Amino acid sequence: MRQIAEAYVRLVLAVGRHDPAYVDAYYGPAEWQRDVGQRASSLAELSDEAGRLVEQAMQVEPAGPEDEARRRFLCGQLRAVKARIAQLSGQGLAFDEESAAFYDAVAPSHPESYFQATLDQLDGLLPGGGPLVERLDRFRAAFIVQPARLADVFERAIDECRRQTRERVSLPDDESFTVEYVTDKPWSGYNWYKGGHRSVIQVNTDLPIYIDRAIDLAAHEGYPGHHLFNLLLEQRMVEERGWVEFTVYPLFSPESLIAEGTANFGIEVAFPGDSRVRFDRDVLMPLAGLPVADADRYGAVMRLVSRLSYAGNEAARRYLDGSQDRSATAEWLTRFALMSPARAEQRTRFMDAYRSYVINYNLGQDLVRDYIEARGGTAANPDRRWDLFLALLQSPRLPSELR
Repeated sequence: MRQIAEAYVRLVLAVGRHDPAYVDAYYGPAEWQRDVGQRASSLAELSDEAGRLVEQAMQVEPAGPEDEARRRFLCGQLRAVKARIAQLSGQGLAFDEESAAFYDAVAPSHPESYFQATLDQLDGLLPGGGPLVERLDRFRAAFIVQPARLADVFERAIDECRRQTRERVSLPDDESFTVEYVTDKPWSGYNWYKGGHRSVIQVNTDLPIYIDRAIDLAAHEGYPGHHLFNLLLEQRMVEERGWVEFTVYPLFSPESLIAEGTANFGIEVAFPGDSRVRFDRDVLMPLAGLPVADADRYGAVMRLVSRLSYAGNEAARRYLDGSQDRSATAEWLTRFALMSPARAEQRTRFMDAYRSYVINYNLGQDLVRDYIEARGGTAANPDRRWDLFLALLQSPRLPSELR
């Protein structure tokens, strides 16, 4: 299995020469990267290699459940590599076909009436008149974190997320991440894992950052989200077991659904029930210089808005399958996801760059939540929830195994 794993890493690095966005992280041997850089393998050659490695992995007799889980994970990742190579070679895939091939999952499809029910509830909560999206923007305007206070607010949110996480898991002394504020990106935040228990987290300041995004970004990109996920994989898989396949992270792969799903659900794990609203109201809003009088209603509004997340999937499906152009897609997002025109336009740029990746956030979160709660990890049993969550972070798992 070691030889197959090493070949898989080299294969992913080679595909990355054809697709600059493909390799999200790599902290394996530098000579492997140099070796790949000295070879100019064609996509056809790489596709053949991916198929050969899947066949080899399928023939391996696992020594036990742990080896079997490793083999399944490698096969799933390799199949996704082959699918990405096919796409880079010009093979067209419909939205659902692509998500199944890359992420081992297909998001449910919802009619417009599904979102309208939530929009009707918001209509009763948001003050004023006019289009609902404009009323939401006016209401949220009071909760924008001004640039001069953003670093302090974000740092305080990180501190609390780190504190909550350290109560549940022992972190290495050398773990850390730095935060950078950037512009002109199709995403709102990104974690770049560098290996050695270190990350760089980038926060996009193109659009206004609302107070609720502080915890979202601190937990999702940091603790107990991407930073914790990657450093636990490095500790448990690479350093302790020597499983070199985890030194590389191909973005368009089943691993991404687990990564994004756990990062989103991790917010609920760290801040169960109303604790997040209380922390925003009692700590972050005063630090940001924001009024707290409407904090509870703001929390209620944003919980409803989160139910509209699958509208983003529907928009991406229509856009990428060709039934809506960019303008119509942005208008649909404004109507059914309540995104401002600027945010909706940014979202279409995300779809251009990452395509069906959008399902990993909401579907991933729902799959992770259902998996953990079905095994007793409910909000009423936080110890069990944390135990199951941490076990999921440090085990090889395919999305289809969560069902």
